Amino acid sequence: EVQLVESGGGLVQPGGSLTLSCAASGFTFSNYAMSWVRQAPGKGLEWVSGITSGGRSTTYKDSVKGRFTISRDNAKNTLYLQMNSLKPEDTAVYYCAKGDRYTAKVAGQGTQVTVSS
Repeated sequence: EVQLVESGGGLVQPGGSLTLSCAASGFTFSNYAMSWVRQAPGKGLEWVSGITSGGRSTTYKDSVKGRFTISRDNAKNTLYLQMNSLKPEDTAVYYCAKGDRYTAKVAGQGTQVTVSS
């Protein structure tokens, strides 16, 4: 059974930073591309960033380019999202997902990120 456990969310002021983590189990993590997706209040799921299985290639939604960095540690079965210069519009529940931007499947509870002064 695929399990993805997100952590690291919280309340941060505009311009602040957070690092999200996702612990993966139940599948061979190093064989799969991974993504981060988010769901803002009252809206649907939105793909944010993706990384290839080996970690060599990353992609980002335009609105987070230059501010967010996705990375992974295949030895630890863990996915990360470093978020800098956070904006109120980044407020959402963040989920990690197995797969790329076209095949991403959420399997966890997510972690809440709130950007507010």
